[in-house]
Amino acid sequence: MLQKKIGFIGGGNMGSAMIGGIISSGLVPPENLIVSARTQETLDRLSARYGIRTTLDNNQAAAESDILFLAVKPNLYESVIKSIRDTVSEQQIIVSIAAGQTLSRIESLFNKQAKLVRTMPNTPAMVLEAMSAVTPNEQMTEEDTQLILSIFRCFGRAEIVPESLMDAVVGVSGSSPAYVYMFIEAMADAAVQDGMPRAQAYTFAAQSVLGAAKMVLETGRHPGELKDAVCSPGGTTIAAVAKLEEQGLRNTVIAAQNTCSEKSRQMSKSSD
Repeated sequence: MLQKKIGFIGGGNMGSAMIGGIISSGLVPPENLIVSARTQETLDRLSARYGIRTTLDNNQAAAESDILFLAVKPNLYESVIKSIRDTVSEQQIIVSIAAGQTLSRIESLFNKQAKLVRTMPNTPAMVLEAMSAVTPNEQMTEEDTQLILSIFRCFGRAEIVPESLMDAVVGVSGSSPAYVYMFIEAMADAAVQDGMPRAQAYTFAAQSVLGAAKMVLETGRHPGELKDAVCSPGGTTIAAVAKLEEQGLRNTVIAAQNTCSEKSRQMSKSSD
């Protein structure tokens, strides 16, 4: 169990998912975690669900944390950081999870040296299956970085990436659960059209996506090779694959993901 106090400023979807993952993993006891938010309603929900400490005061969350997560929307970073920068010490680790907020931008807002980590997790943290990218700044030691990786790995996978790849990360993992949910919903719709009850259709579609993803991760085989193994000559699967190719599945996914990454790049440029 980690003997550190962890704080969150912000308890929205992503912050809540990470809090849930940390608590579920048993990494720290609930009393070692504090979260601040703008509304008492949000705090009451988090307190009831996770048994953690809560406050309406961002400075209290900052003062009582060894590791502080900034889990607010990108447009709130400037006001939040300026309100807490006199409270934060050089010994604390500050973790950003916002798209488009570069390390240089965050450093300038704190207006002093600080241990900063830019990250991009995703909401499957709630079920301990997140994919997270981690980029430490120069003030972070190797021990500090490994500590942050241990937190992110308690609710999924995490890898260090250079900051230059963070926009690509936003497209491939940060936002991609939404694409997958759409794919699952479409698969289920087709099964319903074929007569399957909707609840059962969601189970079949979601479990198939989960199993296919695990095959890629656990076998180490190329996705194309795994796809070929399912496609019998003249069979049902190759007929479906041919229709997906005809309708431009690959190009659509690539174009959508590139659009997502480009939006992240635009946000990064506007923040610097």
